[in-house]
Amino acid sequence: MVSALSGFAVIGVIVLVGWVAGRWGGLPEETEAVGGRLTFAVLTPFLIFSVAAASDPGVLFTRPLVVSAAAALLCFGLHALTTRGRDRGTRIVGALAAGYTNATYIGVPVATYVLRDTALVVPIVMLQLLVITPIALTMLQVVTTGHSSWRTSLRAPLRNPLTVALLLGVILAVTGLKLPGVLAQPVDAIGQAAVPVVLLVFGMSLSGRRLLAPGPDRGPTAAAVVLKTAVMPALAFALAHVLRLPPTQTYGVTVMAALPTAQNIFLYAQSAGTALILARDAIFLSTLACVPVLLAITLLHTLT
Repeated sequence: MVSALSGFAVIGVIVLVGWVAGRWGGLPEETEAVGGRLTFAVLTPFLIFSVAAASDPGVLFTRPLVVSAAAALLCFGLHALTTRGRDRGTRIVGALAAGYTNATYIGVPVATYVLRDTALVVPIVMLQLLVITPIALTMLQVVTTGHSSWRTSLRAPLRNPLTVALLLGVILAVTGLKLPGVLAQPVDAIGQAAVPVVLLVFGMSLSGRRLLAPGPDRGPTAAAVVLKTAVMPALAFALAHVLRLPPTQTYGVTVMAALPTAQNIFLYAQSAGTALILARDAIFLSTLACVPVLLAITLLHTLT
């Protein structure tokens, strides 16, 4: 319990420093955007590559991944019930907001400082980037343009640096190949910068936002936040018990399920020109709401 709480404390302090820097640090207006882009395009891909390359290939296809996938699919479906009558683009983005986990930007820090095992996020990242993302982008393209090219759908994941890094890392893990030290050391060093920079940038983003403005997206946004931060971890916990996962794995998949909505969803909504407010508010509110939920899960795990 003390170890987990210290992990949350580390995350909280770094986020607070980012918030203070963004509010009173006198930084250029584009600092947050540049930091986010640097993290997305360089730092996090290096981290994902290092973690995937060093992982046991067997952990990529296990019962915990089945639990994570099932919990996400159930939340996708449940949220669709709250957006009946809305346009299909809004329904797709809302469903994604309810079940697409921020396994990279929040999951990696939580796995690093709380679960003490960064490899736990690799199967979820793999599932989301290689399976869910191509399907979601294809569906959004179809409903917003009326057509979709299969070539575009297949190429879409390969435009994402996280996907490319993940694939390369998995190839090394499966084949047993190792990078020479002259490459491995700088790759690891760059990757290690991802977690603190992500948290600093997130802290900068926490000021000056008006949330849940009156409108048709208020209800679906609230539903997405509840599903993502409360229902999804409850489903993951129940499914883990059905599949008889050991306590450590049950704790891990429950924590991963309680992570907030991924920032990727806003990018997908932006590319399709639909449900931007819903995606933005769901990401922000679920990120705030996940903190007490994660603490409660940790406390319950410690007491059982």
